[in-house]
Amino acid sequence: MAADQDNETGSTQHTLDELGVGSMDLLRFATAGSVDDGKSTLIGRLLLDSKAIFEDQLEAVEATSQSKGYDYTDLALLTDGLRSEREQGITIDVAYRYFATPSRKFIIADTPGHVQYTRNMVTGASTADLGLVLVDARQGLTEQSRRHAVLLSLLRVPHMVLAINKMDLVDYDQAVFDRIHREFTSFATKLSIPDLEVIPISALKGDNVVTRSEHMPWYQGSSLMHHLENVHVASDRDLIDARLPVQYVVRPKSDEFHDYRGYAGQVAGGVFKPGDEVIVLPSGLTSRIAGIDLFDREVAEAFPPMSVTLRLEDDVDVSRGDMIARVKNAPKPSQDIDAMVCWMTNKPLQPRQKLAIKHTTRTGRALVKDVQYRLDVNTLHRDQDAGELGLNEIGRVQLRTTVPLLCDPYAKNRTTGSFILIDEATGVTVGAGMIT
Repeated sequence: MAADQDNETGSTQHTLDELGVGSMDLLRFATAGSVDDGKSTLIGRLLLDSKAIFEDQLEAVEATSQSKGYDYTDLALLTDGLRSEREQGITIDVAYRYFATPSRKFIIADTPGHVQYTRNMVTGASTADLGLVLVDARQGLTEQSRRHAVLLSLLRVPHMVLAINKMDLVDYDQAVFDRIHREFTSFATKLSIPDLEVIPISALKGDNVVTRSEHMPWYQGSSLMHHLENVHVASDRDLIDARLPVQYVVRPKSDEFHDYRGYAGQVAGGVFKPGDEVIVLPSGLTSRIAGIDLFDREVAEAFPPMSVTLRLEDDVDVSRGDMIARVKNAPKPSQDIDAMVCWMTNKPLQPRQKLAIKHTTRTGRALVKDVQYRLDVNTLHRDQDAGELGLNEIGRVQLRTTVPLLCDPYAKNRTTGSFILIDEATGVTVGAGMIT
């Protein structure tokens, strides 16, 4: 199995290079931390020092900073886009920012620090490859810092960076850094954090953000930007369990392609190649892959997160919501679901409640059978007496669905292991679930 995995990974990298994305891959990362830890300032610094800011944007921020009486450029204004955020100096909604360096593209989700915006933080971190937790060097670890680390662990974000910010305000003292480092790593042993890096920075001054700081010669590690550019994320994807949720059946109307029939979707796991024997779920019909199309050309293989169209040798019945998988490695359809759910609306989640559920490209209805416990994300205590989940609360829930879900455990595959719950009356997303 290990040898097969190495071969598949190697051939996948070869195809990535052919597509032109092997040397310019994408990293999604989410920032988290307490209020005033400097998340927005850090992102502003990354954007500024990576030359991702237009001159007129920088001039506007400088003018606003001067009008507020600051003797420095408030880089947080580059990301706090809502007026209420700028006025209060806090982040409320998730702000997405995009930038690139010569070696990698980045999508940043600047998530709120307040406990009442936990749902926003979960939304921003759910697709992240890396979680960046900021801590104020003067304050040390706070309840919010621990809570965000727990949430990133629950969301199975594979890489985490603890950035100890505002080192300039503690005179770049190594003892302060060492104390917070020890406290956090001790706390992190209780969590599922496969990769943890701790970096001392000053977002305002630029120390260890893009370039190494001369003020901290005792720190021998890389700068934050260097780590973000070089952290290895390709191996985080599941290249063993082949999964393609079908999003659309492609049947061109033109005479030239009247015989064409393909099944389009984004590969959620594994590697597909022409000739592979596959099964269509939930029908159980089998066939072989005749070809794989990407845009206007055929490719030799498909892997996450490519969006492709599979053509099958046999004319089998496939529709939106079905899943194409390997015959000997297929998910087991299930209507009884155990999941950790983050509740996102004021009306509490209660047993016997009926909701719509969306899992990959499949939709159905779900009945809440039981709320097993509510998780205290600060202490990891399980309150088994809790009969409901309120706004921003997380707990373990049992669901019964009207259609079988073609799912994997969230720990194994974050795409096929997650779902959202929807209020049928309003169409509003009210919950996000991680299948256990």
